Amino acid sequence: MELEPAFARAGAMVFSNAGAFRMSPEVPLLVPEVNAAHLGLLEVQRHHHGWTGGIITNANCTATVLVMALAPLHEAFGVEAVLMTSMQAVSGAGYPGVPSLDILGNVIPFIRNEEPKVEEETPKMLGRFTGSAVELAPITVSALCHRVPVIEGHTEAVSVKLKGNPSLDAVREAFLSWRPEPQRLGLFSAPAIPVHVHTLEDRPQVRRDVERDEGMSVHVGRIRVCPILGLKFALLGHNTERGAAGGSILNAELAHAKGYIR
Repeated sequence: MELEPAFARAGAMVFSNAGAFRMSPEVPLLVPEVNAAHLGLLEVQRHHHGWTGGIITNANCTATVLVMALAPLHEAFGVEAVLMTSMQAVSGAGYPGVPSLDILGNVIPFIRNEEPKVEEETPKMLGRFTGSAVELAPITVSALCHRVPVIEGHTEAVSVKLKGNPSLDAVREAFLSWRPEPQRLGLFSAPAIPVHVHTLEDRPQVRRDVERDEGMSVHVGRIRVCPILGLKFALLGHNTERGAAGGSILNAELAHAKGYIR
């Protein structure tokens, strides 16, 4: 809580993977494909604190993967509600991780603080920057998070309520045609295709798909009708690349491209 503001006060740009300032109203919770406009909060920080630097955070790894799939749907149709069940890799627990006797041949249906993070961070990331603040997206999110014996890669089962109840073909087209700002700018770490849409019924899979694009893209498959919310699909993303280190690097690349780093 003290070091990051001290660096920002001294003129440094802080690209943080820590959670202390993620929900601060004046700190961007940044996924460049999703909410590049939120970089405008840096001017709010600097004006309020007199800083010449600033703080940018990346999100919880599970929430990062989720919003990468929700963003094109929210842009095209509007997301109203989300139910997400995660199957999360042991690397997400950090070093030294989960004891082998706890995770081998097992599923742990509790990850401390994970569900509230996903539920709180998602509306902020999908919110609208008004010029002085982020207006939270009016989306209800329910998350159920599980630890599974996978080394890298979070799999998520997602059900979504969209405005207008669009067809499955329209949903697929929204994913396939999505070309957000990092891709338009050609940022080095940005994958050419941010969301890969799989048509085989047994994909995406961690072993086959998660390392594609150096782990910076996400993978959607099994797009089908949900009898409760309208749409459901399988989602996969790399928790330590897209959701952590690589995500922070891409945040820095975007800030540089936008003139916040000189």
